[in-house]
Amino acid sequence: MARYGASASKTVASAMRRRKRGTLRSGSGARVTSRRQAVAIGLSEARRKGAKVPPASRAGAKKR
Repeated sequence: MARYGASASKTVASAMRRRKRGTLRSGSGARVTSRRQAVAIGLSEARRKGAKVPPASRAGAKKR
């Protein structure tokens, strides 16, 4: 069974395009240049839209 839905893939692809154009911003308003951060933002946006995406890992939150 697929872990991510098709709409989630499109949302992540959109975030990657915005990163390449230089228009993707993080929560603090800073420009995003990291691919990993762009993917994380795309997945977060997909979750908010209700796409099929597994819950966010708590490991990233513990590191901060």
